[in-house]
Order: sequence, then C-alpha cells, then structure tokens
Amino acid sequence: MKILGIGVDVVQNKRIKNLINNKVFIKRTFGKNEVNLSKKTVNKVNYFAKRFAAKEAFAKSIGTGFRNDLNFKDIEILNDKIGKPYFFRTKKINNIIFKKFKTKRFNLFLSISDEKDYSVAFTILQTK
Repeated sequence: MKILGIGVDVVQNKRIKNLINNKVFIKRTFGKNEVNLSKKTVNKVNYFAKRFAAKEAFAKSIGTGFRNDLNFKDIEILNDKIGKPYFFRTKKINNIIFKKFKTKRFNLFLSISDEKDYSVAFTILQTK
C-alpha cells in the first residue's frame, strides 16, 4: 500500500453559518444525500462545516484542488451505520483518481471533528 495523497482543512464555523442560509450555496456545494441527512441533525452549522472541510481536504489529497471539472457537489460525505463518515465514491471521483494516479484500487480515509468555533477534516488517499 502506498499513500498517494493527504489533505487537511480547517473551517471557522461562523463562516459556514453565514453561508448556509443561502440556498444557492447549499445547492452548489452539497449533494442530495448530504442535504437529506442534515434534516436529522440539530447543529446544522457544524454538520455543514465538517462536510465543507472534508471536501476541501479531499481536493487537497488528490493534489489538484477544485479544478479539472472537480466541484464541491461531486464529493459527498455520508455516514455508515455507526456514524463513521466516509466519502461516497461516484464514477466521477473514481475517474478523477484514475486519471491522476493511474489506479482503480484505492482507499479513501476520512476523519472529521468539530468544536464550538472550528471544524476540521483529514483525508488519506492510499492504494489498496
């Protein structure tokens, strides 16, 4: 196994608080599954802030940022049965990683956390 990339991002929660009232921001940044899951959470600011940070961390882990047709909405963060966050792997994400790293066999690891004022995400992209 080889680490292909890592990414980390920190977001000030009040920045996201100001943005999530804008429906255009939500629609351009988050997928349908993420929006639906947000309806089940009490602290929407931190929920969206953690996912925003995770999307930024992912873009950093592949080394390109948001270019070459990669958009925030292309990256969705979901949770498994016990609540662990993970990147939902779409055909587009698989193609972007294949184009950049020439591999179809990879793992994406994600850790997200938050406090009152900040949310943070850390990502590792590794071959299988």
